[in-house]
Amino acid sequence: MTVHRSGSPHRSRTLASAAGILFTALSLLIGVSATASAQAGAGKDAPEPTHPGQDWAGSQIAAHEGTATDGAPARGLLAGVEGVDVSGHQGNVAWATLWSSGVKFAYVKATESTSYVNPYFAQQYNGSYDTGMIRGAYHFATPDTSSGAAQANYFVDHGGGWSKDGKTLPGALDMEYNPYGSTCYGLSASGLVNWMKDWFSTYKARTGRDAVIYTSTDWWKQCTGNYAGFGSVNPLWVPRYGSSVGELPAGWGFHTIWQYTSTGPTVGDHNKFNGAYDRLQALANG
Repeated sequence: MTVHRSGSPHRSRTLASAAGILFTALSLLIGVSATASAQAGAGKDAPEPTHPGQDWAGSQIAAHEGTATDGAPARGLLAGVEGVDVSGHQGNVAWATLWSSGVKFAYVKATESTSYVNPYFAQQYNGSYDTGMIRGAYHFATPDTSSGAAQANYFVDHGGGWSKDGKTLPGALDMEYNPYGSTCYGLSASGLVNWMKDWFSTYKARTGRDAVIYTSTDWWKQCTGNYAGFGSVNPLWVPRYGSSVGELPAGWGFHTIWQYTSTGPTVGDHNKFNGAYDRLQALANG
């Protein structure tokens, strides 16, 4: 008489195989979730800025490199168009006074990281425009708090856009000494360069313009290894408070804007555009 058993070796092996596949799939899902969480946290190691109102274009240049250590600029070296740059620490700006003194363009701080918007941005950005100036916005970079793309998008979404109205300069990226810690934001030279590439490409995708870069030669050498890859594309706005613009970072054969003093009249930071007024208009028009 044949005895029928409730299971078979073949069926047992099938069930065991299915259980193994399910376990493997669950393990993979858990692994992917953990990886995604880790990636989401990457680039967000540093806390958000705690005193962004004290961070402006040149605030850390003056602190690290000094101001006018070798005399005032020679008059002949200041040919070009007079400009200023301002930020929230200056509050409401007397634009009519600046215009009457010969100032024809302005850069206004819009944002820092992805958490700060200049509370005086509207008065400064629109006020300069209303007096007749060509104006643009800039972003103070903190590469250790979020990605270049995230900060570029935040900048564009909070005043850093561009329009071809003949009065709006391309946005500027302010790269200088870290006000909150490690000079180079805890990143390697290649890490910083890649962060800037991310910022620049995102900004161009959003606005159609290549952004200006603000940086000092000393910081650039120290933190990027004197990288030369941006010079053919991104106009240079260079700070140096001395008798001449001095040595430029690698890749640039000339500067577009020189921030020549942090102690000028009406507002501290004064600049010279390296060219005639029609060339400034050309930069605005793209």
